[in-house]
Amino acid sequence: MSHRQGFRVELAPDPGQAIVMGRHCGLSRVVENFCLETVRKKWAQRKAEESYGVTGDDLTKVPWSAPALEKEWRAAHPARFPWFAENKLSSRVPKEACRVRAAGFSNYLKSKKGERRGAKMGFPSWRKRKHGSRFRYDADRAKPLDARTVRLPAIGDVATREDMSWLTGRMENGSARILGATVREQAGRWWISFQIEVDRDDLNKHRQADAEAPACGIDLGLKTFAVIKNSDGTTEEIHAPKPLKAAQRALKRANRKLARSANDSKNRAKARQRVARLHLQVADRRRDFLHKTTTRLTRTKSAIAVETLHVKGIIKNRRLARSISDAGFGEFVHQLDYKADWYGSTVWKADRWFPSSKTCGDCGRINRALVLADRTWVCPGCGVLHDRDQNAAGNLLAAMLADRPCTTSPGSCPENRNACGDHIRPHSPESAAVSEAGRAEASTSLRLTQRLVVPEYDGSDRSREV
Repeated sequence: MSHRQGFRVELAPDPGQAIVMGRHCGLSRVVENFCLETVRKKWAQRKAEESYGVTGDDLTKVPWSAPALEKEWRAAHPARFPWFAENKLSSRVPKEACRVRAAGFSNYLKSKKGERRGAKMGFPSWRKRKHGSRFRYDADRAKPLDARTVRLPAIGDVATREDMSWLTGRMENGSARILGATVREQAGRWWISFQIEVDRDDLNKHRQADAEAPACGIDLGLKTFAVIKNSDGTTEEIHAPKPLKAAQRALKRANRKLARSANDSKNRAKARQRVARLHLQVADRRRDFLHKTTTRLTRTKSAIAVETLHVKGIIKNRRLARSISDAGFGEFVHQLDYKADWYGSTVWKADRWFPSSKTCGDCGRINRALVLADRTWVCPGCGVLHDRDQNAAGNLLAAMLADRPCTTSPGSCPENRNACGDHIRPHSPESAAVSEAGRAEASTSLRLTQRLVVPEYDGSDRSREV
């Protein structure tokens, strides 16, 4: 079975190649802005003509599509951008820049008409130098020649700092092909990302999750990145490295030095590069942690239950925004999704409003008075003391097992386990001391072991708690 994925390696260009690659980055930015300028002008002209009563084919045509934008570029660049031909830059880069802009216009128009799912898309904006240096090649125009060399049109053969035998070997036997490539500069270093279609059957069959592996529920948080409740009754905690927090002191010093440097000076360029390198190190540490964690989970768990976090809503809390962004919850769930498909595991997502933290895993009572600061709480119905995160992970596991057929080990089936995933056992003496009034109130609560009902969305702008 073919899968689409990325393959990223660092390049080692010589000084001359780095200069030409920088020119292609500038070319891509210029073409994208040219496309935006052209569409804006022709759209404004069309609106004016409509106000004058012009109709039908007499109206100015707006070049929304990639072929139409390419035609406009070919007609304009000899006079407006003579340096394109003088520097002998690749013609494939403008073609891809036009395609990228056309995709942005298409997303905007579909979103405006209500034909596109997801968040509302705005009209594309101007691309600036600070938005990053990158350019694209279509199809296999850019491709590896061997395990250590990449051929880039109009640039030449560029060495790589990493071995590409994994990709070149599969290209030779026909199990992988290149769909496109993006060259990007970050903090003075160059990378190329190949978009490939690859047959992973030979890889996945040796790394499949065991059919007898336990299922698990995962509760994500800031103090502890992930609390995992397994269907065999065990609990695991994963702590994130928090790379942004660890780099705060160095970043403050680097940003202070940047702010104090003179504009357009060499020292300012060096200071800017220093800040960029620190942010790159932060991103690399976070990416490394997430990839290792998600790979291990998808290869050792038969099924994974996770909560649906509205990250955009959560980061509106200015006190937690930096910590939430540093954790990378969205990327964590995204990696679980596609790696579960690779390794034969499954990912089950709870409804956004499912009260996993507030629901008692023993009696099913929902404690609506629970706040984010409460790390442990006693159920007012049955008197059981809960650890907030472990209780939430257990509730997610129970909800998944109740919602899908039991395909894991016999001990993990819902009829043999309570809402926290542990084997059913007598209540503790502390639980038995609960008042009769509390027991009566608890008996009217919804029991998770019988059925799980997610409260309906009441229209309020709430965010899922971390």
